[in-house]
Amino acid sequence: RLMPELPKFDDENLKSYGDEEEELALSPPAALMSIMATQELLLENILECIPVGEFADIQPLSDEFCLVLGYLLTWKLTLAFFKAASSQLRVLYSQYLRRTKSLNKLLYHLFRLMPENPVFSGPTSEVPNKDTKTFFTEELHLDVK
Repeated sequence: RLMPELPKFDDENLKSYGDEEEELALSPPAALMSIMATQELLLENILECIPVGEFADIQPLSDEFCLVLGYLLTWKLTLAFFKAASSQLRVLYSQYLRRTKSLNKLLYHLFRLMPENPVFSGPTSEVPNKDTKTFFTEELHLDVK
């Protein structure tokens, strides 16, 4: 609930960023970016031997699973922050992500984490000649209980 409220503080100071001639960048919340930088290093260590195109087999509830989940949830917070920001602020934030290569790292990590065949193994009614359900065709309910 807090992330959509944060960009308005940068919005108030936006006018002070327009005076310089160099390409401008503004960091999303420093605490969030600090955690993300740490998680990027940890994920790079976990996934370093897996080339892009191959996928990592992360076992549920393992230490690696918790690290990956934390990283993806950090990106979810970052995207909620971006969604609430004005278009001018989004440009500044995206410049920061471009400089730190965080978005590139996210894509590299996603392409190593995404399974080759994302078959949905949730509760389904098995009908013999029906198309296989995947994570891309079914709505997921991620409620924490």
